[in-house]
Amino acid sequence: MRFPADPSQDAVDLPRLRRTLGAPALSGLVDRLVQRIRLGRPLSGSLTLSGISDAERRALRGLLGSRYGGASVTINLDALAETLRAAGIAPDLESALQSLAGPIVSRADLQAAEAEARSLALAVLDGCVHAGEPWFADWVVQLSAGPLTRLLRSDAAELIAQAVAVLDRLPGVSLPLSVLAERATGDTKSLASEEPLSRLVLRALALRAGTAPPVGSEARRALWASAGVIVDDLASQVLLLNVRAHPGATVPDWLNDAADLGIPFRLTLQQLRLQPVVPVVPEIFVCENPAVLRAATAELGRGCAPLVCTEGVPSAACHALLEAAATAGARLRWRADFDWAGLRITGAALTRHGAVPWRMGSEDYAAALEAGASEPLRGTPADSSWDPALAPLLAETGQAVMEERLIPHLLADLR
Repeated sequence: MRFPADPSQDAVDLPRLRRTLGAPALSGLVDRLVQRIRLGRPLSGSLTLSGISDAERRALRGLLGSRYGGASVTINLDALAETLRAAGIAPDLESALQSLAGPIVSRADLQAAEAEARSLALAVLDGCVHAGEPWFADWVVQLSAGPLTRLLRSDAAELIAQAVAVLDRLPGVSLPLSVLAERATGDTKSLASEEPLSRLVLRALALRAGTAPPVGSEARRALWASAGVIVDDLASQVLLLNVRAHPGATVPDWLNDAADLGIPFRLTLQQLRLQPVVPVVPEIFVCENPAVLRAATAELGRGCAPLVCTEGVPSAACHALLEAAATAGARLRWRADFDWAGLRITGAALTRHGAVPWRMGSEDYAAALEAGASEPLRGTPADSSWDPALAPLLAETGQAVMEERLIPHLLADLR
């Protein structure tokens, strides 16, 4: 928040003001007068100072020409203002204080300005395309509880508008982070990891994904990827096993050679862009945890059905490969952990890729729970459109089941 300058300060002789009222020995007096302005009290009448030192008493005598004795002194503020005016130092006492210690804003003016700035910021937030979504409402509540006030007081309210401009463009489709930053703010570096805008947007995306705010570059990269944003096309990778592709180019031939040997392969988004890969398999199984793919490699090798591991939230590389597979006619059978994030991942895959659930139903969850204790559910609840009974069952039990518990059943399907 910015306040207009006081034009009367132009008449202040600042060097002389600093030598007189600005003397170090008078700092206690200046502080009391500044506090009066902030409280909205007039700079007139009298002011009593208690426990003053000899240095303060001498400074007051030099300023006002009066002798003061005792531990307390009473100062006539009207006389002080007239002294400054008559000497040509300042037209009035407030102008002197605003020049010496300003800008000084009364508490009432500050509160009014904050209220106006908050109202404008909330109007900007209400205009976001996601304003009707629960995660966005949670983000606004979190902002209002503290960060919004700090942003407004530090004149960083434009970050709110920039964050909305970024979120308005999400989710994207393989959208480079620098391109998103330039389109939303005009600055390709504004969403770099150390920038305040990046932290602000990532808090919103964490609520959208039902996860905690990211810690570390890998977590930030995964969270951006969940919204279709690519931080680095070399860092965006997909882990796969026995996925064959149309031969004739180096990258597809690498996949086929790995499939001949029954060994896992990591494919980067940069490689997919350099040489598009068109899978030539009728069906691809998709899991979330590398432990599943590792077990499939160890026990099945070349005898394993084509398998892709998302390693959590699917990366841009993962989406690119599976979109190419679905377009080529492959059926995608998808599963993830039995937790809220897993339900979101699966639901998004069914919508985006036309995938079908793979052992991702309420009966599978109930059977997995019977195998023993699990860990508590965390995060924001999600629905399960493919099996309406699944999400309520998770909410009722309050337990998550990781894919590792299902490995024997999954290997039977993959054999």
